[in-house]
Amino acid sequence: QVQLVESGGGLVQAGGSLRLSCAASGSIFSINAMGWYRQAPGKQRELVAVITTGGSTNYADSVKGRFTISRDNAKNTVYLQMNSLRLEDTAVYYCHAERPLRGYWGKGTLVTVSS
Repeated sequence: QVQLVESGGGLVQAGGSLRLSCAASGSIFSINAMGWYRQAPGKQRELVAVITTGGSTNYADSVKGRFTISRDNAKNTVYLQMNSLRLEDTAVYYCHAERPLRGYWGKGTLVTVSS
């Protein structure tokens, strides 16, 4: 089992920044990749960014150039630096960890961008 705990969400004005953190614990030795997803009200959950154990990253087109995903292997933590936030970035952000055969989700952290 893998446990994921997100933090760092909150209320921010448009154009502002937030940094989300996701701390992993448990059977983390075989995690292949970790990522961030988000779900806005009335919409499906979507991929925001992912980072592999090798450090390769991938981003949704809507966040490229504004968001940066990174990981600290010593702390078993993944970060999502979000800059130039827009109203449409408002969502619950979920951390995800991928192991062979299954993935794990955190409970989510709410990000609200106001005008």
